[in-house]
Amino acid sequence: MKSYQQNDKPFCESPDIGSVEWKRRKTPLYYREADQCCTSIIPPGVRVLELGCATGRLLAATRPSYGLGIDIDAKQIEAARLIHSDKSNLEFRVDNVEEMDYSGIQPFDYIIISDVVPLLHDIQDTLNRLHTVCMPQTRLIIVYHSNLWRPVLALATLLGRRSPDPSYNWLSTNDLENLLHLSDFETVTTSGRTLLPVGIPVLDWIFNRLLAKMPFFNLFCLSWRIVARPCPQGRGETENSDKPSVSIVVPTRNEKGNIEQIFTRTPKMGKWTELIFVDGNSDDGTVEEINRCFEKYGQDWNHLILQHQSGKGKGQAVRQGFAECKGDILMILDSDLTMPPEDLPKYYEAIVTGKGEFINGCRLVYPMEKEAMRFLNMVANYLFAHLFTWLLGQKIKDTLCGTKVLWKHDYDRIAANRAYFGDFDPFGDFDLLFGASRLNHKIVDVPIHYCQRSYGEIKIQRWRHGWLLLRMSFIAFRKLKLS
Repeated sequence: MKSYQQNDKPFCESPDIGSVEWKRRKTPLYYREADQCCTSIIPPGVRVLELGCATGRLLAATRPSYGLGIDIDAKQIEAARLIHSDKSNLEFRVDNVEEMDYSGIQPFDYIIISDVVPLLHDIQDTLNRLHTVCMPQTRLIIVYHSNLWRPVLALATLLGRRSPDPSYNWLSTNDLENLLHLSDFETVTTSGRTLLPVGIPVLDWIFNRLLAKMPFFNLFCLSWRIVARPCPQGRGETENSDKPSVSIVVPTRNEKGNIEQIFTRTPKMGKWTELIFVDGNSDDGTVEEINRCFEKYGQDWNHLILQHQSGKGKGQAVRQGFAECKGDILMILDSDLTMPPEDLPKYYEAIVTGKGEFINGCRLVYPMEKEAMRFLNMVANYLFAHLFTWLLGQKIKDTLCGTKVLWKHDYDRIAANRAYFGDFDPFGDFDLLFGASRLNHKIVDVPIHYCQRSYGEIKIQRWRHGWLLLRMSFIAFRKLKLS
């Protein structure tokens, strides 16, 4: 086989060690951008595999607990071992990534394929081989060049600003996403990177940090990044004792008239289901009603908890409730019951079968009851949905539906990374959405039939909270786009 080679000569072979380092000296800005493209989403201290690692620059930059670099060029690997001889957590091997035998190698958290896919003879077969070292939470990062830049790169080669490359497979984003699909991988996010690959003070920041993240300008980026995950296999049919358990957090404030319906209408799911109420200083008898229902329906539930909120806002109540949860799956149920609790099994099924890792309720698909949402609120929801689809790089149709479902172990990771965005969200929706996006979790909308409130008053203050939402959107823009 001549894959990853041309005329039986390795692509990366050069008169001295490190032809990639020669290219790096020619275009240092491009390679800094390429490094940041991967390191911005890979947390330190995880297992990382890089295919086509060359001298190991990018692999070392991820600061892994264990990093394995593979390259067909023995000179590059020799250089990598010499350069990183002081790093016991890095290992470099000479091998053809299209014929690599991964048996006996422990799975990785992240797999990097940067500027290598176009060199492969059989991309689908190479991707298929990677499943051996993938876990459900593994993320595959592919960095590649845009077809639009093909004539520019050819000119740069003629002018000596770029080393000659072998014949590329010039693939479009759709081509790569289709190959991923055929290889049982699912695209999570796709984003353009690098509009200006040469260093020009001030201008390179404007082009690469700002304009490259903006709609329209983004279409002209030189390099692109796809983050993908292994296609979920689901859990299949299992005995009830083996099914994941469920914790449902219900924030309340002056919702006395809805409490008993929460007990009677909420389905039991999984191995067992617990209800955790967090009350925000109700003065209409809500707490007394919860205690009454505890006595009346307590035998029907695995566990019942009532907490008095220690802070303000729904977001704080949710975090306080999640801290007490014992279930494998965490759910939020708004106590106004505008989201029918009978729909919760749809969320359970979506997350258990692996349709997504973060299940988000969506009120904007089915017709809603006449008084369920005011017109201006509906307009704002549509606008924020488009804004957040761009910010998060995933399609989000409804950002403010109160019902959200995720695995407890994933929430623990979101909570551990909360300092990255800051404690700024009184609603809790954005805190969770931003955190899930930061971890490259697959976000999936589940449509619901939105009902009008039958008891109590709406807590949202349209104008004050609208400005707050815009402020949180700017924080997301700064952290997710400009970082």
